[in-house]
Amino acid sequence: QVQLVESGGGLVQAGASLRLSCAASGRTASIHGTGWFRQAPGKEREFVAAISWSVSSTYYAGSVKGRFTISRDNAKNTVYLQMNGLKPEDTAVYYCGATLTSIATIDYWGQGTQVTVSS
Repeated sequence: QVQLVESGGGLVQAGASLRLSCAASGRTASIHGTGWFRQAPGKEREFVAAISWSVSSTYYAGSVKGRFTISRDNAKNTVYLQMNGLKPEDTAVYYCGATLTSIATIDYWGQGTQVTVSS
């Protein structure tokens, strides 16, 4: 089993920055990659960014590319999402997900953290 705990959400104004953290525990050696997803009210959960644990390759949704950066601290088994230039449309609950195989298949989810961007 893998446990994921997100933190770092909050209420900010447009243009501000936030850094989300996702701390993994348990069988972390089995994790292939970790991704950030978000779900706004009335919308489906969508992919935001992902990072592979073996070679640290990163992937981004087009809507956040150039503004968000995903990174990983190997020693802490923690993945970060640095969000700059936040926009009201970034408002959502952000979830961390871990996969044992491919980012297309999330095996473990965190509880989510709320990000609210005011205009």
